[in-house]
Amino acid sequence: MITINHLKKAFGNTVACDIEQFKINDGEILGLVGNNGAGKTTLFRMLLDLLKPDEGDVALDGINPAQSEEWKAATGSYIDEGFLIDFLTPEEYFAFIGKITDKTQEEVDERLKDFEKFAAGEIFGQKKLIRNLSAGNKQKVGIISALFNNPKLVILDEPFNFLDPSSQNTLKHVLTEYNRRTGATILVSSHNLAHTIDISTRIALLEKGHIVRDLANADGSARAELENYFETE
Repeated sequence: MITINHLKKAFGNTVACDIEQFKINDGEILGLVGNNGAGKTTLFRMLLDLLKPDEGDVALDGINPAQSEEWKAATGSYIDEGFLIDFLTPEEYFAFIGKITDKTQEEVDERLKDFEKFAAGEIFGQKKLIRNLSAGNKQKVGIISALFNNPKLVILDEPFNFLDPSSQNTLKHVLTEYNRRTGATILVSSHNLAHTIDISTRIALLEKGHIVRDLANADGSARAELENYFETE
């Protein structure tokens, strides 16, 4: 379970995050939606101890990420290209991840087979450094790396960005199947309302750093309320 308590972050006079209390249950796929500046990325960065809150704290299974490293082994995330080692090829990058997580090269190769459809023949075997891949293929490398070690918690910021329609649909299947198979908790932020509704079991709507809606989303039940909200906005 993820718990958020009195969490605040401001940049000058702009409040980026102000969440009094919020809990995310194990096994949920939580979609974070909101317009630009709503605070989605800021919240993710505080969950991952990449940004210090001004007030309050978060806990991942009871662990404050600012005070312990124990949460890292069970967490996979991708926020932006800064998470990649772009002077490596994708093969070298995943070999490195395998090495630091005590996997043999055979185990690395076997795990990557699970992502063959998502990779779509555009990432591996191309003899390209990550920095020379297209934006969409960099995104795929980052998403695969987040899922690679079968984490209990997955955090993805705008994962549908830069992907073509076929890859977006494949990613929806990858995430829902991963959740079904492992019971992992998945947090996804996205401007793509339709895709977020399709995969999420619960949706939090952010506005100016505040969670203004917390919606159950069984079989897309949140769709009408969310579409009405953004049409009104």
